Amino acid sequence: MAAEQIAYTAKEFSPAVPEWLNKGDNAWQMTAATLVGIQSMPGLVILYASIVKKKWAVNSAFMALYAFAAVLICWVLLCYRMAFGDELLPFWGKGAPALGQKYLRGRAKVPESKHRGYNDVDDITEPLYPMATLVYFQFTFAAITLILLAGSVLGRMNIGAWMAFVPLWLIFSYTVGAFSLWGGGFLYHWGVIDYSGGYVIHLSSGIAGLTAAYWVGPRLKCDRERFPPNNVLLMLAGAGLLWMGWSGFNGGAPYAANIDSSIAVLNTNVCAATSLLVWTSLDVVFFGKPSVVGAVQGMMTGLACITPGAGLVQSWAAIVMGMLSGSIPWVSMMVLHKKCSLLQKVDDALGVFHTHAVAGLLGGLLTGLLAEPDLCKLILPFDTRGAFYGGNGGVQFLKQIVAALFVITWNVVSTSIILLFIRLFIPLRMPDNQLEIGDDAAHGEEAYALWGDGEKYDPTEHGWHTSQFSEVAAPSPYVNGARGVTINL
Repeated sequence: MAAEQIAYTAKEFSPAVPEWLNKGDNAWQMTAATLVGIQSMPGLVILYASIVKKKWAVNSAFMALYAFAAVLICWVLLCYRMAFGDELLPFWGKGAPALGQKYLRGRAKVPESKHRGYNDVDDITEPLYPMATLVYFQFTFAAITLILLAGSVLGRMNIGAWMAFVPLWLIFSYTVGAFSLWGGGFLYHWGVIDYSGGYVIHLSSGIAGLTAAYWVGPRLKCDRERFPPNNVLLMLAGAGLLWMGWSGFNGGAPYAANIDSSIAVLNTNVCAATSLLVWTSLDVVFFGKPSVVGAVQGMMTGLACITPGAGLVQSWAAIVMGMLSGSIPWVSMMVLHKKCSLLQKVDDALGVFHTHAVAGLLGGLLTGLLAEPDLCKLILPFDTRGAFYGGNGGVQFLKQIVAALFVITWNVVSTSIILLFIRLFIPLRMPDNQLEIGDDAAHGEEAYALWGDGEKYDPTEHGWHTSQFSEVAAPSPYVNGARGVTINL
């Protein structure tokens, strides 16, 4: 029996399965990383390709595709350790490659994340899987942030400028927010809560997207006035991948397959569903018909809102957050947007400011109000609670406000400097003659060998031209939305 036990132990703890490795945690973390990756590839690639006018389908999809690939290479060469490595500055880590096998085979850890004065037990603060898993998991978050940002500048940004912008923004903007809030920076040690990226991802991408849209300039007037989706059903397929992938987005945040992960997954879906229903109800009340694009917007704001507190709030609070995320961003998009001269001037193509910046900020503030003390103890290395539960909750809410101001300021400044630098060498906006053409001018390719951007059928230009078909009735033109208003995502 003893010999069998020794043989079993030797087999169980081999060089490929060290004693510290938890197979369940490792399997879940790799699954969660894959789910988040699928949100971008193919989720947002499909969503972007289908929600824009036909002439921009290829360009929009390619911007997402390029960002995913470029971020991965920059991430392993330099940026992972800028976000999760040793401290260089209170808001920035020391950049270095994450490629060596000795580094990647070792037990995952975020060296600066041991909360000062709270605990010194490595087993609590370090995940039970290899560094390679953590590097890839965090890459998928960095990639989706850039892709969300791209939604603000679709339909006119010079592809060369975008290709230069992605690595620069990753280095000088994303890594700062990630280190400050997640990697052991000053906001992390101050006790700011950002469970899975309400500030690091959504507030950052929304603010940076609006800033980029300002510097790049607007689409053509005809595109701003009429920008119908070229395939609503395909848009829903992309949105579905995004929603289902969010279980990995928030469920992977605890770095383990534990109770908090389960709570985060449930709350994520509850909030998204509530927000979708509230947004759709508002569409029906004020415009008379439910909008499919509007439902996707409501889904998105719910997912962004729950992200900073997914594993820290009770499920009834997730419903409250869903109700607010389905209504406040709706008001900001449908009402305030039309009354604010700045928002009218800046052409945020898919309304990323409303669906991500507003929703992410809302979620971060609500987390400061609704974070439940016992749930906080499951994952946070410091004692805190939301203001709703008394105690030091009021202080926590103020910390959330200060952190949001830092993220907003850094993204406005860094994004502006990056784009002004790129503008010295590459035009940020495509010339008008290319904007009139779209994909064929930018890539020499088109998405469909079909006519249709909502124009009326003309038998002399579309399809068969012979006289025997000249009497065939033309199909109805596609109307941009049942309400006759511009829809933003």
